[in-house]
Amino acid sequence: MPDSPTRNDGSAAALFAGWPETMICSCLQGHMGTLTANRDASAGAIAVGDFCFFAGVPDEALIRGAKGPILIPRSRDWDGLIERVLNGRVRPHTRYATKKEAAHLSPDRLRKLAGAPEGFAVVPIDAGMYDRLALQRWSKDLRGLFAGPEDFERRGLGFAALYRGAVVAGASSYSIYDGGIEIEVDTAPEFRRRGLAAACAAALMTACLERGLYPSWDAHTRVSLALAEKLGYRPAGAYKTYIRV
Repeated sequence: MPDSPTRNDGSAAALFAGWPETMICSCLQGHMGTLTANRDASAGAIAVGDFCFFAGVPDEALIRGAKGPILIPRSRDWDGLIERVLNGRVRPHTRYATKKEAAHLSPDRLRKLAGAPEGFAVVPIDAGMYDRLALQRWSKDLRGLFAGPEDFERRGLGFAALYRGAVVAGASSYSIYDGGIEIEVDTAPEFRRRGLAAACAAALMTACLERGLYPSWDAHTRVSLALAEKLGYRPAGAYKTYIRV
C-alpha cells in the first residue's frame, strides 16, 4: 500500500529545483498552487490550476490524488505508472516549450502586432470585465487562477479583443511568479484566424516588458507554438505530457 501523501512538505521542494516551468515557481514562491509529497519526500506533486507536475521517485498515491487534467512528469520513469494507475483515463499529449529569453522579444514588433483589426478594439481586462469571462466556456481560463476580480486587478494582467462590445478573444496571466507571468491565450471559435490572438498577446507581452515582467509561453499545440514564434519566441523542444480523457 503506498504512503498517503502529505500537503505542503517543504523538503520535497528540492525535487523540482532547476525545472524551468514558471507554474512550479508560482507554487514554490507562494503565489498559487499546492505542493504535495509522500511520507519520505522522495516524490512530490505540484498542482497549479489545470496542471499537475510530478518529480522524484514515481509514486502511485500522488498519481491517484492528482486533480488537474494535464499531468506532467519530470522524468520518463513516471510514464509506466501513470499509464497503469490511470489506465484508459489518460492519453499521451505533446506540448512545446519556448526559450525564456526576453532579448528576442522586440517591443517595436510587438507594438505593431498589437494593433486591432478593423472593427475590433483591444482593451485591458479589468475587474469589471473579469466576471464576464466566466460566461463562455472558451474564455473562462482568461480569468487565470486568481481569487476574484479584485485579486486579478491587483496581481494579474490581460487584454481582450472586443467586437460590438462583446469579448471575442484575449490574452492574460494564467498564473504569476516572481518576475513574470504564464500566458493564457483564447479566442471564440467563430473569430479565429483573424489576428485577434496575436493582437491581444502582443499587447500583453508589451505591457509585461514595460513592467519588467517576463511573459512566459508554453504551447499546448503546434498552432500555439506557431503563434509564439510569430511573436518572437524561440522553440525549446517538445515534451510528453498526459491529458485526462
